[in-house]
Amino acid sequence: MRVSKPEPRINAIATAVPTSECNGRYTDWARRQLGEREAGLLDRMLQRSGIGNRYTVLSEDDTHEAAGSFYARPDPPSTADRMAVYAEKAPELALEAIGKLEGLDRVTHLVVASCTGFTAPGLDQVIARRLGLAPTVERVVIGFMGCYAGVTALRTAGHIVRSDPSARVLAVAVELCSLHLQPTDRLESLLAMAQFADGAAAAMVTADGPGLALGEGLSMTLEESHSLITWTIGDTGFAMELSGDVPLRLGEALADEEVAAAVTAGQPVETIDAWAVHPGGKSIVDAVERGLGLPPEKVAASRGVLQDCGNMSSATVLFVLERLMAEKPASGIALAFGPGLAMEGLRFAWTEGNGR
Repeated sequence: MRVSKPEPRINAIATAVPTSECNGRYTDWARRQLGEREAGLLDRMLQRSGIGNRYTVLSEDDTHEAAGSFYARPDPPSTADRMAVYAEKAPELALEAIGKLEGLDRVTHLVVASCTGFTAPGLDQVIARRLGLAPTVERVVIGFMGCYAGVTALRTAGHIVRSDPSARVLAVAVELCSLHLQPTDRLESLLAMAQFADGAAAAMVTADGPGLALGEGLSMTLEESHSLITWTIGDTGFAMELSGDVPLRLGEALADEEVAAAVTAGQPVETIDAWAVHPGGKSIVDAVERGLGLPPEKVAASRGVLQDCGNMSSATVLFVLERLMAEKPASGIALAFGPGLAMEGLRFAWTEGNGR
């Protein structure tokens, strides 16, 4: 007799951002490092960024020009300084998102994704302890993968449920990108940092009930692209290098028929109801839309998250999925991009219960 495999699904997603809005303050900070001509160019490009709001765990005093604030010191904050803030603030923001979910007392597994900080004991232990989870809860930490780690966290939760149908997996992504601003007079670097913000998302993944059923995953790395996105630990935090060639290379790759077929499992693009595209920036969403030939409305949720919150690294794709869940899509694909240049994805579809 053939035994069917359990079908993991996201029962619920909850998100959180800090209360401190920082988009305008970042612009002021960035302009002070540029000459008049480049500052004007920065202003014009940020106006076309597709970002209206971004949030930080740092208070207004911490990001203000006043002496002694986090980014107005004579020397940039050390990595130790930044990790001290991460250790305090990352659990708080994660728990804010988690606290909006139900059924936390029945969690059996915890999957945590974060690439903007390190602590030991890790975020998994801190979160489990503060939630009062049983000491028998199994924990997995996904670290330093960059923006696509949110997809990896959901796929990992799905694998756990497939192997144990009784599992109730809490998947969490939390990123404090604002801790890693680097003083520089390079316009390209300042524009790259202008996309990033802080945020957290949490999802409950089980084998029962309605939700977004998690289907097959996909992974792909572009050849000769390892230097396009890098994330390096230095003495003054983590330094990101984001090449301006990323959108072009990504768009060209997705325009390839074989690549597109791998993404859609051979299905025509127009038959896919929902697209949860990681909004790494306006140009990234543009590249995916153009490369796959998507109608503008198919990436509206991604553009909406970018406008409202900016790029929160691994948490961002969960923000997009949260919006798409309300539509109960019959079919969907989530895609996220990060260091490599690599793409991670998964297929999803709404289910009302134990079967579609």
